[in-house]
Amino acid sequence: MSYPALQIGPYKLSNNILLAPMAGITDRPFRQLCSRLGAGLVVSEMLSSNPKVWNSAKSRQRMNHDGESGIRSVQIAGADPELMADAAKHNVKNGAQIVDINMGCPAKKVNKKLAGSALLQYPALVEEIIQSVVAAVDVPVTLKIRTGWDTENRNGVEIAQIAQRNGIQSLAVHGRTKACMYRGEAEYCTIKAIKQSVDIPVVANGDINTAEKAKQVLEYTGADAVMIGRGAQGRPWIFREINHYLQTGEFLPAPDKDEVRDILLEHIQNVHQFYGTHLGPRIARKHVGWYLADQEDNRQYQRFFNGLEEAEAQIEALQQFFEKLAN
Repeated sequence: MSYPALQIGPYKLSNNILLAPMAGITDRPFRQLCSRLGAGLVVSEMLSSNPKVWNSAKSRQRMNHDGESGIRSVQIAGADPELMADAAKHNVKNGAQIVDINMGCPAKKVNKKLAGSALLQYPALVEEIIQSVVAAVDVPVTLKIRTGWDTENRNGVEIAQIAQRNGIQSLAVHGRTKACMYRGEAEYCTIKAIKQSVDIPVVANGDINTAEKAKQVLEYTGADAVMIGRGAQGRPWIFREINHYLQTGEFLPAPDKDEVRDILLEHIQNVHQFYGTHLGPRIARKHVGWYLADQEDNRQYQRFFNGLEEAEAQIEALQQFFEKLAN
């Protein structure tokens, strides 16, 4: 079975393995790393459609794409059609080549503002937002959703059809409802039904954490691509593993300890540089925890590492950690 690269509007991606937008995670250092390691498209953290926060330090960092290669896809979140249109125009002006609308985030602080997956309760408002954003910009507009509001209201097919008739160029679907949050296992029956109901590209998302699982999901759902979220945390090489397996049917060997060390050090040094000496070491802690999750004595080491406040001390500690592994 062949797996052609995904086409979104005028853009043909290098493959059909995408990095999901994750708040607080898919910052510029992580996007660059995943892109280098085989992601066909990396999507930025979601940006609020509220212009009052655009000049905050957090928003400015989220809008920072300096030095990035590849297609720039920026996700926006909000519930007001006019503000969402303005946010789309603002981001295109800043270099976005694809605008992605967030209707998938289950977080309370997003949903209480009727944004993210809360919007799935209101198909008429979904349609109004999509129409406003598509009309506002000349770049492709994509959409990310969940299968529905809760398990009794899986209206993903209805939302997908609204998206298609209003100009959405690609639709990513997480195989859980808003009510499920990240509990239980993702289901792919609804994604399969969505794919069968529309002609636009459909991207399957949720619990895809191995090359074999990616292939199974693609074949079962008929989706055009897969989107990797938590499966890439601490394992950014998952993109090349999936690509290799889909193209050859063979499993790529896991990276050896030296390569893991080099990737981790590169990532953490870029985090330090991007966020600065105060915030950088704090941001680095969660990433190190993910990279080293499978190592023995991980919890003890993580407690030690989390106590380090200086960037240089963190890098030195990681180098020593891998030296001990080699002995």
